[in-house]
Amino acid sequence: MEVIYCRKALLAVLLTVAITGCSTYAVPRYSVAADNVVTLRAVPNSGISVGAFSQAPIPNQNPNTIMCRGVGPIKTPDGETFADFVRTSLVSELKIAGVYAAGSPVQLTGRLDNIDFSSVSGAWNLGLTVQSSNGRSLSIAEKYEYSSSYFGETACNQTAQALMPAVQDLLGKLVQAPGFPSLLK
Repeated sequence: MEVIYCRKALLAVLLTVAITGCSTYAVPRYSVAADNVVTLRAVPNSGISVGAFSQAPIPNQNPNTIMCRGVGPIKTPDGETFADFVRTSLVSELKIAGVYAAGSPVQLTGRLDNIDFSSVSGAWNLGLTVQSSNGRSLSIAEKYEYSSSYFGETACNQTAQALMPAVQDLLGKLVQAPGFPSLLK
């Protein structure tokens, strides 16, 4: 009788561990920011193409996930790198603005210089350098603050949800920067 009880207890513990393993927090798909589109439509250009984006190494992480409080990783919606998430977000903005042209002689490439967050204070820190095929470049940074939580599960979910608007604001700073039109000549 005691052996059966021990086996049942052990099975219950193993099932609990298996079911409650770490969570994965997915960033929502990118949604175009209306202000960015309006700004892009007003910039004189003959079409913009977007090349590859790279990213600086994330210490002790891989390029498409960042661990949050040991609770679980934050990852992009399609498992792409964070740099590719920013790149495809920029392409979406350009397409909706009607200024994206894959074959354009003006091509923008980029480097995600830094990406990190604090789920305790509630802030994403992003740095991006965009280089034009004309030889000019522009570096921008964004500190996007959001509400966080003491509880790890909640804080990590809020952190994942905050990356998309952080990228919107980062791209907004890019397209509204005084030097942005010089990248398109």
